[in-house]
Amino acid sequence: MSYFSMGFVRVAVCGLVLCLSACHKAEPQEDPVRAVKVITVGAVSSDMGLEFSGEIRARIETGLGFRVAGKLLNRSVELGQRVKAGQELAHLDPQDYRLASEATAAQLLVAQTNLDLAGADLKRYQDLYKQGFISAAELERREASFKAAQAQWQQAQAQNTVQGNQTNYTRLLADGAGVITAVEASAGQVLAAGQPVVRLAMDGARDVVFSVPEDKLSSLKVGGSVDVRLWNSGKSLKAKIRDVSVSADPVTRTFVVKAMLSSDLGRDEADVVLGATVTVTLPSSAMAAGVPRVTLPTSALRHEAGVTSVWLLNPSSMTVSTQAVEVFTAEGNDAVVSRGLQNGDQVVVSGVHALNPGQKVSLFQARQ
Repeated sequence: MSYFSMGFVRVAVCGLVLCLSACHKAEPQEDPVRAVKVITVGAVSSDMGLEFSGEIRARIETGLGFRVAGKLLNRSVELGQRVKAGQELAHLDPQDYRLASEATAAQLLVAQTNLDLAGADLKRYQDLYKQGFISAAELERREASFKAAQAQWQQAQAQNTVQGNQTNYTRLLADGAGVITAVEASAGQVLAAGQPVVRLAMDGARDVVFSVPEDKLSSLKVGGSVDVRLWNSGKSLKAKIRDVSVSADPVTRTFVVKAMLSSDLGRDEADVVLGATVTVTLPSSAMAAGVPRVTLPTSALRHEAGVTSVWLLNPSSMTVSTQAVEVFTAEGNDAVVSRGLQNGDQVVVSGVHALNPGQKVSLFQARQ
């Protein structure tokens, strides 16, 4: 066989070997055995309640302003000051109102003089009519003049009373005893009628105001009881929910809830100060007392397609599988699972994002 023929045979044999190699399927590589950390979960009895931060507020808190416009001459109260019923809080420049009051008083005097003159004329004409010196038509004209003068006097009297009230309105008085919670105007400022000058929190009933997210709104019912813990003293009080907002705050997207404290606070009244921060605790309808719950580190959770799940370890085969769970709330860095796990389940708590269903694992052991 020639040299050329031997080379052709070698090339053909190499090509056949390459074709056979290409037709042979490569075996899939198995997932590596990963070392994981696991914990064995156990359900415990839950006396947990929902907790929110709240604030003590007065049941009645209103903005006080003048009923007339003018320049504010003086404000005699400051933020946080306690005031009594009828105490003067501020006053406007009364000069223009005093002049107007004097003008209406003068108009009333003129109307009184005209009324007296019309009354005297009417009496004289009544005597002349009885003597037959004037006609009945003339007497009727005098009676009409008297009635007109009387109406003008009543009008002037009403205007004088109104102007006197306007002068009195230049003094802003407290509607009742309470505490100044806000100051919204200062001396020298020109105010419109009704513009708030101060905010007054009336003494009396106190409310606890707090906000809750939408998913917890179903746990709150009007008339339900909540526990209130005061931050300043640590004392616990009882309150009853009296109002739940029907619309969410446009910024925080939370709902405002108001709970009224007992009117008989006794020795605790000194600790219930306006603006004090409190912790509001209420039993949860979803996890009432005695219902089992499981606490897991947040690192054990994985979120995919809107579903929260964990990896469960099968000790016999040392493989992992997914298990959907329902997370109720958080406690610090832990998540409270209300459904999906049972006593004795072994849950992977580290490396959850590097696992696949059925993958073999080994238990992590720290190096000595």
